[in-house]
Amino acid sequence: MSISPFPSQLAGDFTVTAISDGYLSASLDFLSNIAPSDAASMQGAAGQAAPEAIHINCYIVRGMVRGVHRTILIDGGAGGVKQWGGRLRDNLLLAGIEPAEIDTILLTHAHPDHVGGLVDAAGQISFPNAELVVHQRELAFWDDDGNLSRASERAKGNFAMARRVFDGYRQQLRPFRDGEVLPGIQAMPLAGHTEGHTGYLLESQAQSLLVWGDIVHFPYIQIERPDVSIAFDQDPVMAATTRSRLLDMVSSEKLLIAGMHLGELGFARIRRSSGSYGLHYEIQG
Repeated sequence: MSISPFPSQLAGDFTVTAISDGYLSASLDFLSNIAPSDAASMQGAAGQAAPEAIHINCYIVRGMVRGVHRTILIDGGAGGVKQWGGRLRDNLLLAGIEPAEIDTILLTHAHPDHVGGLVDAAGQISFPNAELVVHQRELAFWDDDGNLSRASERAKGNFAMARRVFDGYRQQLRPFRDGEVLPGIQAMPLAGHTEGHTGYLLESQAQSLLVWGDIVHFPYIQIERPDVSIAFDQDPVMAATTRSRLLDMVSSEKLLIAGMHLGELGFARIRRSSGSYGLHYEIQG
């Protein structure tokens, strides 16, 4: 079926489609190295009518992998957890994709707005035929009882959500350490946001696309000001360092990017001008 209702881009043999899960809200007070009033001004200047709204993208990757047609989901959205998101399933159906068609789930990390949609309200897995692929460090972090015991009450809920998902998919769970996770799809460690935060670089027929996970939450602020981190970052200083390094790379290489908290257009390029970075959405067609 056509997936034209949603933004799509080609990377060689891969077709990548941005599927919105909806929005969550996070206070601009959560940002560091910037006054909330300045952050609000930047959001307003960028035309963001709801300055504290954070969009949630998931991505479908479809294409031939070693002669087999694959339907891959990157991240599962929030699934309505904490009244966040929850549109993924309906939007997949609008895109002509049944949950049973998903054969692989690549996880950037296990925060609730990325795994909440992987199980339903009863705790049953949402994608019964999918292998769940996750970095070993990410899996080990959330499964560690010592980390749980040291967590805040809010973070304990995040542990419960991550464990529910990992337990649900335990029989079809594939941890990885580095390198190629599927032919043509390379894991890229992006340290700082979580223990095993990972991007995925798709390369096919000399075309590339990077799904960069949670490098930014407020793109119009953090791309122009990569020193600005958010309270969700496990290591804010490292997250800022990773963000600066990656922005330099993708702007220099003119690499097409996709991000879980970009807008509903889903795909963009980063351009550097007069010493600062700018976000430029890539319009389909």
